[in-house]
Amino acid sequence: MRAWIQDLSNLEVISKYYVSDDLIKTLVDDLNEENVLVKNKVEYINTPICFDIETSSFYKFSQLNKEYEKIAIMYEWCVCICGKFVVGRKWDDFIYLCEKLSELLNLNEQKRLIIYVHNLSFEFQFIQHRFEWLQVFSLEQRKPVKALSMLGIEFRCSYLLSGYSLAKLSDQLVTYKVHKQVGDLDYDLIRNYKTPLTEKEWYYCAIDTLVVVAYIDELINRCRGITNIPLTKTGFVRDYCRAKCLHNKGADRDNDKYHAYRKIMRRLTISGEEEYLQLKRAFAGGYTHANANYMGKEISNCNSYDFTSSYPYVLLSEKFPMSRGEIIDVQSTEQIFSLMENYCCLFDIEFEEIKCKVNCDTYISKSHCTKISNPLVNNGRIAYADKLTTTITEIDFDIIYETYSWKDAKISNFRRYKKEYLPKDFIQCVLDFYNKKTQLKGIKGKEVEYLVSKENLNSLYGMTVTDICRDEILYDDGWESSTPEIEEAIIKYNRSLRRFLFYPWGVWVTAYARRNLWTGILEFNEDYIYSDTDSVKVINAEKHQEYIKAYNKLVMIKLKKSMEFHKLPMTLVEPKNNKGEKKLIGVWDDDGSYTRFKTLGAKRYMIERQATEYDYIHSIDHIYNNHFYNITVSGLNKNTAIPYLLKNNKSKIFLKFKEGLYIPPEHTGKLTHTYIDYEQEGIVTDYLGNTAEYKEMSSTHLEKQDYNLSISEDYARYISGIRAKIQ
Repeated sequence: MRAWIQDLSNLEVISKYYVSDDLIKTLVDDLNEENVLVKNKVEYINTPICFDIETSSFYKFSQLNKEYEKIAIMYEWCVCICGKFVVGRKWDDFIYLCEKLSELLNLNEQKRLIIYVHNLSFEFQFIQHRFEWLQVFSLEQRKPVKALSMLGIEFRCSYLLSGYSLAKLSDQLVTYKVHKQVGDLDYDLIRNYKTPLTEKEWYYCAIDTLVVVAYIDELINRCRGITNIPLTKTGFVRDYCRAKCLHNKGADRDNDKYHAYRKIMRRLTISGEEEYLQLKRAFAGGYTHANANYMGKEISNCNSYDFTSSYPYVLLSEKFPMSRGEIIDVQSTEQIFSLMENYCCLFDIEFEEIKCKVNCDTYISKSHCTKISNPLVNNGRIAYADKLTTTITEIDFDIIYETYSWKDAKISNFRRYKKEYLPKDFIQCVLDFYNKKTQLKGIKGKEVEYLVSKENLNSLYGMTVTDICRDEILYDDGWESSTPEIEEAIIKYNRSLRRFLFYPWGVWVTAYARRNLWTGILEFNEDYIYSDTDSVKVINAEKHQEYIKAYNKLVMIKLKKSMEFHKLPMTLVEPKNNKGEKKLIGVWDDDGSYTRFKTLGAKRYMIERQATEYDYIHSIDHIYNNHFYNITVSGLNKNTAIPYLLKNNKSKIFLKFKEGLYIPPEHTGKLTHTYIDYEQEGIVTDYLGNTAEYKEMSSTHLEKQDYNLSISEDYARYISGIRAKIQ
């Protein structure tokens, strides 16, 4: 624990230092006292550092183009390093700081100083042409994970590492109590490098870097060094599971067990491009949808049920592809059903005159159909089509068979895989994370361990569906992508000695989870209102308690079979929490009730429930008349939208939540990013009248965006048809 982090967070007026040679010498002396760790023959200085900038975005009339041009400029930067906030107003000062640190610390490709940036994609857009780069690693264009400069300074993204916004990141801190400031910097005001900043504004800028430094220092202690911190959030769980499965790290090194697991992986290979692309077509995420019969209706006394760790439960309880795929020439319906009962199956299927026969919801996604004619679409899902072609697993077929009727169906490219439980080593990783999460929750002094286990458990699924052949993102004075040869990528994947997963597992994880969710959808039927991956919103819940009990009993039976197969105790799937209560994984759990609920389609709903003591402490601006209000709308920030709606509508908030709802830019929490890849220079006057020159090599213009809630024509047409039938 670094005492200076805690000390700085408690200062009312921060100690800030402008760049000077004396300051740089002090920083170098401090950094030379830090440990230097080695990984892959590269030295890293083992200390937490963060860099952050503040910018202004505005419009300026261009005499050349005779139109207003978007401009964005940096007016303040801050580096939190070795107990000091090093600040500046110009890029030249930051570049000088980096160059001198590189020179005096002898930094290069083999000796590096890591500087974390929260949302590196934003800062990189400003600095991309101010440094020479040795390597830029990115998962997507304009979203670098790390960028190594010729100076030996390596910028890394702490947002992709944590998965949290700065405000949420400060809530995850355990050792340190550093909280991001909110609302102390008005981004609507134009500033330049001459704009004086108040102590409150300086504190706001500096505390952003301190939150990241505190987080990274906690990780350094948790991971035993900065070299053991992965690049992304899923890196933690990937490293842990790889070590446990392959038994080739530290005290767990066991050559016999390593070769046994490698034998499994050598058996689990993908035959080539055709199979890989078919698996990709079959993969679908969680099911999120609304019962169209309730779209736009205000529902009273609604209950919410969710699965306890849905994806981890599926990994533990179900059987997955555990062989190479084998093409089968199917000859009869009886043969197909026999294969689907005994194997994991993957196939293309063409339906003719297919129609949904249940009234509560529709399963087939239009986006997963490769060919389709004359469809009737229910918010992205197929209610009817003259013809459609899609790729599915046997689990998907079971759901479709139960919920659709059709005139004819033709199956092609039928593959089967032997169906077995996942390897015991991987199963034990899932159990480790679930047990730690359950046992550590709410225990004082174990907050770090609890958070780690919770995040690891939630990351398991994402690790299984990592694309084995994704585009390579390249940066060379500009962004471009390179598509690898699929066959080469598959050969590399099959031969990898570090591989401990099989891509088809991820395809079946979500299929099983959708199947489990749909048992609830079909059970609640006319009482079902909305679903989202692992949860349902329903009415008349008391009528369906026998189903809940029966489903949860089945969970216990399936887990017993799995644990007996692996020769593991049942206590691992129902560990006790700190109150001594057993928490069985995978069961339906009552997640509370709402006094009112309203949905306008997938990822669009509003809730009202009785306010709790926690709500009054943490979300007072979401409360009206002792009721707590919240909204889930893709692309809309509930923390700004709900206070606005309550302020302007109060008791009519549910009436206002409908098609045509308009939320002005200052209340959506939504920003439009415009990337400017060319040089801009000129003169700008700030909100106080201070005029200054600016010159940016590249930048990102930010602009608040308003929000209009609209319903697609297809969905409106579908809803109209339902309403007409009812009438």
